[in-house]
Amino acid sequence: MCGAVRFTATDVPATFGACHCEMCRRWAGSAFLGVSVPVSSVTWQGEPHIRTLQSSDWAERAWCQRCGTGLYYHVTDGPHAANYEIPIGILDDASGLDFTSEIFIDHKPAAYTFAGDRTRLTRAETLARFGISEEGE
Repeated sequence: MCGAVRFTATDVPATFGACHCEMCRRWAGSAFLGVSVPVSSVTWQGEPHIRTLQSSDWAERAWCQRCGTGLYYHVTDGPHAANYEIPIGILDDASGLDFTSEIFIDHKPAAYTFAGDRTRLTRAETLARFGISEEGE
């Protein structure tokens, strides 16, 4: 938002997903809408302004220290550590992205529902997909 942090990314897929877990909803102010981009394809400018928080045993979140803009969610261990989940709202052009998945669907508030057909995973299914045990939370 303020321009202190910028990034370029290659290999950005044409799909994005939503996370309805409580932590993402609090961080994003609603469902987190993110595109999964390989860490190796992202180049950051303004890195001294990037702050991170280890938000769970397995992941971190990053934001700009000047304006608070959320920059990414990143699983820090295992095969999923190869990607950043970047909010689609900070992309210069998110047009043409296809909404293909929702996770933690059983934690979604009843106040809203996204229309359309897509993959929808519960909390248990999501944790299993990422290889995270219930006890490791």
